[in-house]
Amino acid sequence: MKTKITSKKMLILYGCSGLGVNMLGMIVGSYLCSALLIGGFEDNVENWTYLNKDLVIAALWSTLAFISKAIDGVIDIPLASFTDNLRTRWGRRRPAILGGLIVTVIAYLLFLVPLNSSATVLNTIWFALILAIFYSAYTLTMLTYYATFSEVIEKEEDRVFISNVKSICDVVYFSLSFALVPVFVGLGWNIRLVALLFLPLCLTMLIPLLMLKENSTKEGTEGLQKREKVPFFKSFAVSFKNPKYIYWLSILFVMNIGLQLFLSGINEFFSTTGVNMTFVMASAFAPIPFTLQIYNKLVKKYGLKVGYQYSLAVFSLGMGLMFLCNGIIPESAMTIFAICCALIVSFGIGTFFSVTYMIPSQLASEANLAGQPCASSMYFAVQGLFEAVSASFASYVLLVFLKEHGGIPYLTCIVALSCMAAFVLAFFMPKSMATLGKREKATENK
Repeated sequence: MKTKITSKKMLILYGCSGLGVNMLGMIVGSYLCSALLIGGFEDNVENWTYLNKDLVIAALWSTLAFISKAIDGVIDIPLASFTDNLRTRWGRRRPAILGGLIVTVIAYLLFLVPLNSSATVLNTIWFALILAIFYSAYTLTMLTYYATFSEVIEKEEDRVFISNVKSICDVVYFSLSFALVPVFVGLGWNIRLVALLFLPLCLTMLIPLLMLKENSTKEGTEGLQKREKVPFFKSFAVSFKNPKYIYWLSILFVMNIGLQLFLSGINEFFSTTGVNMTFVMASAFAPIPFTLQIYNKLVKKYGLKVGYQYSLAVFSLGMGLMFLCNGIIPESAMTIFAICCALIVSFGIGTFFSVTYMIPSQLASEANLAGQPCASSMYFAVQGLFEAVSASFASYVLLVFLKEHGGIPYLTCIVALSCMAAFVLAFFMPKSMATLGKREKATENK
């Protein structure tokens, strides 16, 4: 890779690249999948859903959507091997990003088109198939982009910096999603029209295509510095031989169940309480660029473990208190109370995005520096597998079950319990990972 990014301005620009594609994923997972069933919506259902009726068979959709999301996690592994070993005259990363982006956009558009206007098996299979294609292409695009973090960024502090930038970008698209989508729907726009409105944001993924300068990796290219092709199973084994990484995955799996249940189901939760979701979600996401500073200071002073546990604890507290919005708090004070809960949540949620970029890129960089075979994408791919399985369980099994059995009011309590379980697991984090980012350690390594 010719490109080496050291300028803070360039790091910020590069960290913003995934904003648009992530936004498409957010729209699909949090809105379009829910819009196929009318259950859980009480107000403005004609705009929150495609056609104000069920378009999929709930039980079959739950199963097939779970499988689609699980396929997304499984396919991460061969896709990572594919991009790590890609041989073209334009390099490895840019062709994979561009190809994945094109298919992502096509699948996104197709997901807006039902085959018929009723809940049929055909419709259910159609949406599940398109969902699987969308998530696979989305994964190839973002997986390749994340892999470049360990290749174009040389210093640990710069990887921490770009992880925080990426986390703030996540806040932006979450805020746009949870704040603006309800506004447009409230104005009478159907959710499918709103989905189209956000489609142009995916052009942010052109940034790495313009910034990356790769050598040709095509076989037989004159002057090409040969890079060993890493067989699929060898690449897979590289990441799984790292005990720090494996323990991190166990913590992430438990935490992500709670996080994804929150992201995919909070719309239905507020629909049952009568609280204005726009103000509440803006309060949860808008302060994150500032609340992340507390996390960063804790990491610099005490290491990753303390900063991460702090985030899990305050997020769980906010989620637990939000349960009181179910008629326990007087209606006159409900919105103010919900906003206060969301502000507490904001002190933890930004961390959940940041660590998922920081830890894999740091461990992949350490492996590359140690002379191990290049498997930068594989660290993100295996993590993606664990995230996909936990997310599919949360969004397509647990959430559908809650919707069908009147359990939506208990959603925030389940989220809090999941994150507190991750808090307990973090106590046993390996020391070398627990102290990651600690300033004294960074100084010793210089």
